[in-house]
Amino acid sequence: MLKTVTSSILLGLSALALSTAPAQAQSADWIKQVARAIASKQTYPRTAQMRGEEGTARVKVYIGASGSVERTELVAPSGSSTLDREALALPARAGTLPAPPGGATSVTVPITWKLL
Repeated sequence: MLKTVTSSILLGLSALALSTAPAQAQSADWIKQVARAIASKQTYPRTAQMRGEEGTARVKVYIGASGSVERTELVAPSGSSTLDREALALPARAGTLPAPPGGATSVTVPITWKLL
């Protein structure tokens, strides 16, 4: 039996938690650009697929003023260590992200993997 694989970063604004100082409110457009850039590099780890692992990991991404990914932090695990490692590595694979309009900041991004 062939399983269809999907993986996605939820792009809805309600799915993204913005963590910034109150004076540094980020635009919804910038948040969508960041989510799209990260989603473009998302893959489904083969070992997780073979084991039937699914889940959503929430990753806090610290973004420098120039758009560089400074570091990532697992905020909520997916239930799979393989998917969690992939979630932490994903933002760095996206390369330089759009520069935050208010300077260095962080965003929390939910990253979902689901077998269909």
